[in-house]
Amino acid sequence: MDPRPQTASDRIRSDVAHNARVWNYWLGGKDNYPVDRAVGDQVTGMYPSIGEVARADRAFLGRVVRHLAGDVGVDQFLDIGTGLPTVNNTHEIAQHTAPHARIVYVDNDPIVLAHARALLTSSLEGATEYVDADARRPDQILRAAEPTLDLGRPVAVMMLGILNFVLDTDEARSVVRTLMAAVPSGSHLVLTHPTLELGGEGNAAAMRFWNENATPPITARSREEFASFLDGLEILEPGIVSCSRWRTNEREPAVAQFGVVARKP
Repeated sequence: MDPRPQTASDRIRSDVAHNARVWNYWLGGKDNYPVDRAVGDQVTGMYPSIGEVARADRAFLGRVVRHLAGDVGVDQFLDIGTGLPTVNNTHEIAQHTAPHARIVYVDNDPIVLAHARALLTSSLEGATEYVDADARRPDQILRAAEPTLDLGRPVAVMMLGILNFVLDTDEARSVVRTLMAAVPSGSHLVLTHPTLELGGEGNAAAMRFWNENATPPITARSREEFASFLDGLEILEPGIVSCSRWRTNEREPAVAQFGVVARKP
């Protein structure tokens, strides 16, 4: 047995498609392998609007962070399941509006860890840190975030396209409850999640293909299931909508990805 600790690079597998890299491919990035592109193309063939979903999810992030950092005055962000860095990452958007903003990114994907240095370019006034942790371990995430974030002040907990990888809905609810119990009144929860509603019925076969050929496995949820993550929170207007229609022109095409922002009273 090799006694050396395993590094992030050691954990990267190029023979199995992985969500972070396929998502990067759909967004036009270059941090992916042939297997990721092959699976991504197959999913696109089965569900042609998946690229639109990826872009809409990314645009939703930008609108939400600008709103929270600018209009609401939230200056702390806990971004769980951040994925591979692209343009307009959470810290770049937040610190453009509030240079003193503090951001903690959380992911456990090895290729994301290998690119973490690109995320750690904070403004001089603020802070940006990276935590290697699984979304299913909220207590571990909170402990690791405490050196950077003041959990006695409002925090925006960002979970974009991550609870769909927690296949058990009760476990996913427990993750959200634990995170939101640890932050004070005035904190916000930001979620996106794939669904077979909103015109996404055709995604069912693509999800089955994904679960047979890529990692990690994924699940869609109904509006009712998605709403259950928000118990005890005040949902901001316009409520639970397609993420492409959150505070945009109502004529914007809907994508099969719920988006919501809620405040802890």
